[in-house]
Amino acid sequence: MKNKINWLLIHLELILVALFVIIPIVWIIMSSLNTGNGLASASFIPKELTFDNYKRLFTDSNYSKWFLNSFIVAALNAVISVMLIMLTAWIMSRFRFRGRKTGLMAILLLSMFPTFLSMTAIYTLFWNFRLLDKPVALVIIYAAGAIPYNVWLVKGYLDGIPGEIDEAAYIDGSTYLKTFTKIVLPLSRPIITYCAVSQFMMPWMDYILPNMLLSSDESRTLAVGLFGMISGKENSNFTMFAAGAVLIAVPITILFMFFQKYLVQGIAAGANKG
Repeated sequence: MKNKINWLLIHLELILVALFVIIPIVWIIMSSLNTGNGLASASFIPKELTFDNYKRLFTDSNYSKWFLNSFIVAALNAVISVMLIMLTAWIMSRFRFRGRKTGLMAILLLSMFPTFLSMTAIYTLFWNFRLLDKPVALVIIYAAGAIPYNVWLVKGYLDGIPGEIDEAAYIDGSTYLKTFTKIVLPLSRPIITYCAVSQFMMPWMDYILPNMLLSSDESRTLAVGLFGMISGKENSNFTMFAAGAVLIAVPITILFMFFQKYLVQGIAAGANKG
């Protein structure tokens, strides 16, 4: 009897959590299919379904340009961040040198401070180097900010790979770079996938930094552009905003579907001390 009650309570909790997650998703999808602009007149189950809001995204706004800006920044950030993270973590995991422990502690401390705390300094630097209103310049911030936390995560994964593999490669005449690219990277595929997906998501979903550094409508990213549809008294394109939010979720959903196995392996293995 006790086991049945526990089973019932667990499943009730899971159902409630699922409802909390699913209902907002269904609501935003249905809102995107409603006629009109305001959510006040929108119903959870529309009497008439329409795709006009999706069409208006590309005809009445610069959504395609925002989408392209976000994709370029996210893709470049994923590639550059993974390169920097893997190189730094490999050096910290495999080599012993003076200042290594101090460097690791400094990286750990830096990971505790969010990027937006340095917004004033970042804005000043971008203004001095004439990088304001250039979406690609955001990659510098995202790539640098990805190093502290992820280096510790990837180092934990690399510590779990026996160092004897590297030593055997060195004995056979392999160089450091060749060992890294031909042996370490293929063995690190799960953690690389996790870092790449997480670093792709960060600029894709971020609003604070792009809103501060990008001013023109042509240079905006998705988050900034969509928020402009509903901010201010004159902007009330809520149903079009809902359509844009649905399209934003498509690339992230596809990434999670294809790389789910590697994501679970990467985060679980990276959590080990090694």
